[in-house]
Amino acid sequence: MKKIIYFVTFMITAIVSAQDYSSTISAYLNNNTSKLNLQEQDVQEIKISSSAYSQSMKLDVVHVSQKFQGVEIANTSSSFALKNGVVVNASLSFENNLQRKISGTTPSLNAATAVSRAASALEMESPQGLEVLETIDANSFVFNDGGISNDNIPVRLIYHKNDSELTLSWEVGIYTQDGSHYYLAIIDAISGELIHQGDLVLSCNFGETPHQHSANKKEIPSILFPQENTESTMMVDGSQYRVFPVPVESPIHGSSSLVIEPADPVASPFGWHDTNGATGAEFTITRGNNVYAQEDFDGDGSTFGDAPDGGSDLDFDFPQILETAPRNNIEGATVNLFYWNNIMHDIWYQYGFDEASGNFQENNYGNGGTGSDSVIADAQDGAGLNNASFFPPGDGQNGRMNMFLWTAPAGTSEPLTITNGPLAGSYEATTASFGAPLPMASDPIIGTLALSLDDDAGTSTDPNDACDNITNEAALAGNIAVIRRGTCEFGVKMLAVENAGAIAAIVVTDDRPIGPMGPGDVGNQVTIPSIMIAQDTGEAIIAALENGETINVSLNEDGPFQKDGSLDNGIIAHEYGHGISTRLTGGRFNPGCLQNLEQMGEGWSDWFGLMITIQPGQDGTDARGIGTFVTNQTTTGSGIRPTRYSTDFTVNPSTYATIATYSNNESPHRTGYVWATMLWDLNWAFVDQYGFDEDLYNGTGGNNIVMQLVMDGLKLQGCSPGFVDGRDAILQADELINGGANRCLIWETFARRGLGASADQGSVNDRSDGTQAFDVPTGPDCTLGTAENNFDNNFRIYPNPSNGNINISSIVALDDANVSIFDINGRQVYSNDMSIQDTVNINAGSLTSGVYVLTISNDNFTHTAKIIIE
Repeated sequence: MKKIIYFVTFMITAIVSAQDYSSTISAYLNNNTSKLNLQEQDVQEIKISSSAYSQSMKLDVVHVSQKFQGVEIANTSSSFALKNGVVVNASLSFENNLQRKISGTTPSLNAATAVSRAASALEMESPQGLEVLETIDANSFVFNDGGISNDNIPVRLIYHKNDSELTLSWEVGIYTQDGSHYYLAIIDAISGELIHQGDLVLSCNFGETPHQHSANKKEIPSILFPQENTESTMMVDGSQYRVFPVPVESPIHGSSSLVIEPADPVASPFGWHDTNGATGAEFTITRGNNVYAQEDFDGDGSTFGDAPDGGSDLDFDFPQILETAPRNNIEGATVNLFYWNNIMHDIWYQYGFDEASGNFQENNYGNGGTGSDSVIADAQDGAGLNNASFFPPGDGQNGRMNMFLWTAPAGTSEPLTITNGPLAGSYEATTASFGAPLPMASDPIIGTLALSLDDDAGTSTDPNDACDNITNEAALAGNIAVIRRGTCEFGVKMLAVENAGAIAAIVVTDDRPIGPMGPGDVGNQVTIPSIMIAQDTGEAIIAALENGETINVSLNEDGPFQKDGSLDNGIIAHEYGHGISTRLTGGRFNPGCLQNLEQMGEGWSDWFGLMITIQPGQDGTDARGIGTFVTNQTTTGSGIRPTRYSTDFTVNPSTYATIATYSNNESPHRTGYVWATMLWDLNWAFVDQYGFDEDLYNGTGGNNIVMQLVMDGLKLQGCSPGFVDGRDAILQADELINGGANRCLIWETFARRGLGASADQGSVNDRSDGTQAFDVPTGPDCTLGTAENNFDNNFRIYPNPSNGNINISSIVALDDANVSIFDINGRQVYSNDMSIQDTVNINAGSLTSGVYVLTISNDNFTHTAKIIIE
């Protein structure tokens, strides 16, 4: 695929109506085929999928895909910027030489057969009762769920790039019934083989922590309103929320406080609890136009969990209780989750993630886009641990966020205490994600153990696993049931012993380690607490009970407690950020545009979280970890990335070449970490130039400028971007917004991390073939006015800060140069006559830490730069 960024150089001159996108873009393509490395037949058929006006760039952003004989070429969504009817920028993801690459023009199997082939290839059950619910066009259909999907199954005919060919294929979307995957299965329309599978559920396990994930479907009734322009009458609704407010990253970064009426009047003009655009809140729970936050203890997305109710006064002043089991703080956690989803909506609305660009809102208030797609956010989702996920479908479908609990690695919880006999002592255990929580130590459950017995009338052959009919109800009544793990669902076991009268349950695991217990199909009916203990402990208890011994126990939460992802605001922002980058890249109807290997989705998401949690007084050299709260670290902990984020190379030495070292790691998180590093550097470069503004909504500081540039870069780049594409889109955003005033600052910052002018990203589907470079353009494209930036037309000095080992890169050859270093008192502390050809190295490691001035001189000129020795 040829990825090309063209600036105003190739503008066409025809002035047409702003809405006549098709003719304008077709004329541009036809007039510039050779410059775009395309053939005439490559641009004969195009499809305009979406358009939106950019307030910051003062132009229309139009997303266009390529077609061949009526069939769309997948992942060719390209961004065109039109101003006054003129194409001023095009970022193309088109394929060239279509005639040579096309493989097949007539499918041998129909859409229904493609669904069956996809299900088989994905090792699912065969679809049953499959039927077409909607025929969108001759090549696109919507089937019912067929008993295999959590949603209707869309199918469309496409050309899929398969090596050097464009293979006629059926794209089948299947949302697995456990909600953990939304597969885009690509079925060869002639052979019926699965040739590719993508996944739109972005599971962010944040590093190497063991994790589980099974986020079920969350679906809320449509509240799609007529898209009439509604005049805002932002009312005082009295809403208040006790949360860890922006910019507090988590409970270890600051305290909770009560925030009053935080809804932004531009982004949420009728408040956070509105859905109809009229005076008065439609919901008094944590639900509204932008998000529906609820608990999901049982991990069952087919039912609604509880949501805190603030009453008619919208008073969500629920205490944030931290030193307890997370279940005991569910109201506070859910309110915090609601608040931060709304904060993400409102802040990034200011920078262009609005209705027309595909944001998440139920009612779009007549501002374009497709509504009925607020985010459904689950607090303490019982379907997994040590994880978080976001599902960002196309505009008009609800985004889905799942926040899980995290294990506490600093210690072992021992909620079970045996108070008599030879087994007396406290024992490690895990608690179920359903049923009642264990009480605190001040009010434990005290009882006697009883071994569960069943009749083995079903598939189980273990009479102690409660998988069949209970036969000793009298023994269990009023006591604590002991159950072997067995093979049936945990919810089935707990419900069986609860119905027999047990007041709690203890599951004895087998040779598998103790772990989370999910609810299964009936766990939502269970009301007693339950725990799981290790096999050796449990079998000793069972042997003693079978020997007629009486065992008295107490059950309580004693800590260390699990950490709640719904209180880690950096992770919430990260997850929401996936929705932003997915809907802006390639347009609001192309959620598959960030499926390539060298994609930076995880990087944008980390950056979103970092940007809105900058504390006043912080500096770029400060080290910022990600996820320190949920992993039970301190604020100075290492976090969950390869390094902490910092502009300091001694803390974070990553460069563009670093992603090649991760090429064998299937996770996209480390690739994203390198991109977030570059964007984080960019923020601080702009802050150094323009200052920092705490006002994240309407501020004018360097951080605000970068927030706008990155958001517009997302809109300007094409489908399947790599690092060079992302860099070029940000540069072009600065051209369109600021006339290129910051181009050299942007080039310098990216070049510092190896994404300079000569960098080559290679294939966007290969992390190992990129080439880094540290150069910047010369001449009128990038002429810096001061030596403080450590660049001029001839020299680059790096790294800076350094440990004294300094590289000097020169564009011109110097045979008789002198390099000197002076301290802040003007004393020369280093001098060396040398020839500078390309890049030379000087070693000033003997210098003490501080600020120095380095000069490069000969008979004709002197170049001066400030350097820092650490």
